[in-house]
Amino acid sequence: MIQPNNETTTSSCTLPPPNEMILKWAHEKPNEVYLKQIINREFVEFTYAEVADKALRLVSALRSLGVQPGDKVALISKNCAEWFICDLAMMLGDYVSVPIFPTAGADTIEYCLTHSESKVLIAGKLDDPAATSEVIGGMDSLITISLPYDTAPSCQHSFTQLVADHQPSEERPVHYDDKLMSLVYTSGTSGLPKGAMLTYGAFNWSVQRLIDHIGIEANDRLFSYLPLAHITERVYIFGSSVMGGVPTAFPESLDTFIEDVKMQRPTLFISVPRLWNLFQQRIQDKLPQKKLNILLKIPFVNSLIKKKLADGLGLDQARVLGCGSAPVSPALLEWYHSVGLNITEAWGMTESFAYSTINHPFRADKIGTVGNAGPGIELKIADDDEIMVRSQGMFSGYYKNDIATQESFDNDGWLHTGDIGVIDSDGYLTIRGRKKDTFKTAKGKFVAPVPIENKLAEYSRVEMMCLIGLGLPAPILLVVPHDFPNFDRERYARTAERVIKRMNQELESHAQIKGVLMVKEPWSIENGLLTPTLKIKRHLLEQKYHEVGQNWPKGQLVVWEE
Repeated sequence: MIQPNNETTTSSCTLPPPNEMILKWAHEKPNEVYLKQIINREFVEFTYAEVADKALRLVSALRSLGVQPGDKVALISKNCAEWFICDLAMMLGDYVSVPIFPTAGADTIEYCLTHSESKVLIAGKLDDPAATSEVIGGMDSLITISLPYDTAPSCQHSFTQLVADHQPSEERPVHYDDKLMSLVYTSGTSGLPKGAMLTYGAFNWSVQRLIDHIGIEANDRLFSYLPLAHITERVYIFGSSVMGGVPTAFPESLDTFIEDVKMQRPTLFISVPRLWNLFQQRIQDKLPQKKLNILLKIPFVNSLIKKKLADGLGLDQARVLGCGSAPVSPALLEWYHSVGLNITEAWGMTESFAYSTINHPFRADKIGTVGNAGPGIELKIADDDEIMVRSQGMFSGYYKNDIATQESFDNDGWLHTGDIGVIDSDGYLTIRGRKKDTFKTAKGKFVAPVPIENKLAEYSRVEMMCLIGLGLPAPILLVVPHDFPNFDRERYARTAERVIKRMNQELESHAQIKGVLMVKEPWSIENGLLTPTLKIKRHLLEQKYHEVGQNWPKGQLVVWEE
């Protein structure tokens, strides 16, 4: 049994870091199941003691490969039990972790590895290992380790073999609040990724505040599938699970996603707007809205329908549902509320450990806001409407980028978020968009696209949309149509015309939409138009469709891209 060594694990961190907590759980409840990885439709389980044991063995293996305390260790993989184990090993071995998005292209992977000066790359579950393999092939000095999955690229060393060949490390590093824990590269909707420096103290503080606010209950269960390279999953799921001792399951694949959720029946579940949209569309394809409205009006049937919908998503036991990482339409959250699923919207950024505001306890009358400041968070709106945040949970700057670091904070320690918004009399924050997303048309007047897009989402069903207009005579709406069964193009166009005419009546003349382009190819991470967290890269769409907007055919409201 692994026991914490009280003489050597006493750290100067104000709160105990994850590496101490995993040793605590391994000592207090060694045989309880902590991680559950779905493989071939069955759970492969890891107890707290097994997780700690594997992590400590990996520390010894890395030491034997010449990796020294303070060295950077990169990790590229979809979520899996071994991701948690590797992250804990980096803390137990006094390494600095560098998570990389599993969907990143070769250029991004190489940039993150080179910029961070990573000595090691651990590669695991990947939808397509080609980009990672390409980078590995060109970096001879990089130590590479593969996790035990068929889709992992070929590496010099095997995680399974390294763990089997080494004894658990007896080192217990001392961490302190200002010590660098991880470099998290922002996905960025423009430009090169920046390496946000995350310290132990700020991470511990953010996770603990979140746990105190939401609470951990005896039978809580988590489900980890949003990329762990993103700060939201790292704090809300990894952080909560290891600090609170909460069992966590991982999906087998995207194809089996909902069935995987049903196997775990999580009590705490976070998703992104894109997936909540897809869940809604799946339900509406099977149960048209008119029929659903009728059923919800019948008292006895109402509760049965709500239960069936929650069961169908595997969320019937969820006590907190979350949404974040990108703007979400209030209409979508209202719809979920109408079917008995209350989705708590939260807001934050990598630089604030994804913990700034949260609509918890859930208030239906505050749908459309991102909640109020979490405990320990200070918020204010600057003179130019930019949202400013201050707390103990702040990043300590961008790695090798002092200029960007200085631009991020004012003299009083307030973080410039780059978002614009308003705070109501109850302290609830509404985000109006990004400062840099606001564009000026050829008429010389500014247009804020996000509120218009949110309103349009109430009026219509589309897969994705983006309003562009920088330097154009008038804004143009780009639409990825929803892929309906028996899709009727003419009917869809008529609906779009009706929606735009209604919208234009509510807009000032300079913001009125001149045309709708029905886009042929859906936007994706693969074609570079979505970030790894599914945010739309508006600036690229502006560039791609500028000529189309400049030469919009006179008298036509809807055009189909050929």
